[in-house]
Amino acid sequence: MSSNTTPAPTGPGALVLEEQVCFALSVAARSVVAVYKPLLEPLGLTHPQYLVMLALWEHESISVRDLSARLHVDPGTLSPLLKRLDAAGLVRRARRPDDERSLAVTLTPEGRALREDALGVPAAVLSRLGLEPDELVSLREQLTTVIAAASAPRAGDDGGDVVADG
Repeated sequence: MSSNTTPAPTGPGALVLEEQVCFALSVAARSVVAVYKPLLEPLGLTHPQYLVMLALWEHESISVRDLSARLHVDPGTLSPLLKRLDAAGLVRRARRPDDERSLAVTLTPEGRALREDALGVPAAVLSRLGLEPDELVSLREQLTTVIAAASAPRAGDDGGDVVADG
């Protein structure tokens, strides 16, 4: 993290909506997902389904547990997404022969073929956002730092979810 010595705001100005990181991240996330929506609709994907497909295009086959960890979502959240992708013929869900407790998700030929149709999505998003590639890389790196900081265990944590605001 940065060694910025600026103290955290206190007093009445500390609770100004537009000054909150959580607010900026929330609005940015909704706005960026809205940019993706018209690009993903012709592919028959929602944004969460696109994220699943990105992981599968990278790994071809992955356990639900590993997919959950990669996407930073609970396995229960993935279940309906995977069912819809399976029903669409893009993935297959099956118990692993070497471990019946583990559910594997594998791309179908249709799911692999959809990758070709999706290749233009990142460039189209970049264009619609009006950002330079290096600006987007820098933003992603900064957000990755924020994710790591917000996910890091804190002294005295009971192991529950970290709730950070500001």
